This record gives sequence, structure tokens and C-alpha cells, in this order.
Amino acid sequence: MTSQNPATTERACAYPGCTQPAAPPTGPGRPPEYCEGRGHTKVTAWRERRRLAAAAAGTAAAADTDRPVTHARVTGAELLRLLRAEADRVEGIAGQLRDAITTLTDPTAAEAEVEAARAAAEQRAAAAEARAAAAEQRAADAAVGQAREDAAARITAAEAGRDAAIGQARDEAAGRIAAAETDRDQARADAAQAAETARLAGQEAAAAQAAASAAREETRRAQAAAETMLAGFRAEAAAELAAVRADLRARAERAENQADAYRAELAQLRGSVSSDTSDDPAAAPRRASRRSSATAPSVR
Repeated sequence: MTSQNPATTERACAYPGCTQPAAPPTGPGRPPEYCEGRGHTKVTAWRERRRLAAAAAGTAAAADTDRPVTHARVTGAELLRLLRAEADRVEGIAGQLRDAITTLTDPTAAEAEVEAARAAAEQRAAAAEARAAAAEQRAADAAVGQAREDAAARITAAEAGRDAAIGQARDEAAGRIAAAETDRDQARADAAQAAETARLAGQEAAAAQAAASAAREETRRAQAAAETMLAGFRAEAAAELAAVRADLRARAERAENQADAYRAELAQLRGSVSSDTSDDPAAAPRRASRRSSATAPSVR
């Protein structure tokens, strides 16, 4: 049966796309896998398979070489060197970010800033009291109006300063976080691209992945610390603003009460002077002088 159908025993050429039969065996041992006369060998077949695979993946085929393993080893070593350099750069950026976060979360620096703001508020309050006292002596109505205008201006300035500080801190924190995330993503992409060609450098790739994980954790801690700091700034600013408003409101009320007292006293003096003048025109100047000297300490 086999002598009547010899075509069933022929082997096809192993070159990709070749339909010719393989060369007939010339002796004992493994039979040939490629045809004759067309340059089909193991090397040319390997190159053709690489070319077809690159075309199917839509990428450029690597340069032909007779030493593919050596070439892959050299390429992997170069990519590993680039990966190490990128990891060092990311580590430097993480160190700078860590220093900035340390300064932002330093309680001593925050306390110093709050103390300076408190001292400035006390100075402004003392100046407001001095202006209110002088205004009370000049005219009660003018003092009340001026105190209200000063209070409104201080409240507006305090709110503007608070909003500006919070906005600036939020923008700076967002910029640092975005930069760190961009560097982290770039490092991750480089590591993924070099993974296939750096199989022989498994330990170094693991170290680079650990560094990328540390950078992600550092970024997460930095974001959490920035959010905590912003919440503290908002609470402190709100408390300071409420205290300033309450203090200025109390001073305005005291100024209004003092003005009412001055008005009542002035009305009483006017009534007394008019009564004395109608009773004894000659004695009116003397009684007015005595009343003025008697009421002088209360005015002071």
C-alpha cells in the first residue's frame, strides 16, 4: 500500500509559507526539515517568523542577526540600565516631595504662623480700641459708624486672606501630587515595556518595582497629609474669624451704649441750663459752671 501512494510519506518544508516538500534524507539520522535550492534554513526560517510576527503586531521587526540570544541579552541590559536611571530620578523627586511635606506638616511652623496671625489681630484690635476711644470723645454717632466700617473692612480682609492662603496651599499640594503621579506613571510604563526583554534581570526589575511602590505610597501619604493640613487651616481660620467678629461686635455695642449715655447726659444738661436761665438769669452762669466742674470727672 505504501509503495502505491509515496506522496503520503513526504514531509513539507518547515519554512513559513513554503509548500515545497522537504529534501529527501541522504543517510541515517534526523531527516531534513527544509527544501533544497531556495535558501530555506533554520536561520532564514527564524528570521521569517520574526518578520511575520512583527507585521501581525503592527511593530517594526528587529535587525536581523545570527546571534539572537546575545542580541536580546545586550538589549535587555541597556533597557535595564535606563530603568535604573529612571528609578533613581523618581527616588530623587520623592525625596524632594518628602521634604516639602515635612515642612507643611511641621506643627512648630504651623504654631508660629498662627501665633503671628494672633499677634497681628491683637495689634489691630488695640488700634481699633484706640480709634474708638478717640472717636467717642469727638462724637458718639461718628464713632459708632467708624467702628462698624472698620469691623466690616477687617472681616473682609480676614476672609480674603484666609481664602487666598487655602487656595494657594491647595494648588501647591495638587501640583506636587500631579507631578509625582506623572513620574510614577512614566516609571511604571517604562518598567512594563522593558519587562519582556529583561527576563534575565529579574532581581533588578523587582527592586525597581519596589521603588515604584514606595513612590506610590509616599504620594498617598503626601496627599493625606496635605488634606489634613488644609482642614486644620480652615478650622483655625474659621475660629479666628469668629473671635474677631464677636470682639468687634461687642466693642460696637459698647460704643453705642456709651453714645446713648452721652446723649442722655447732654439732654439733661440742656434741660437744667434752660430751667436755671428761666428762674434766675444772673445766677445761671454760676450754676452752669458748677455743673460742668461736677460732671467733668464722669466725662473723663
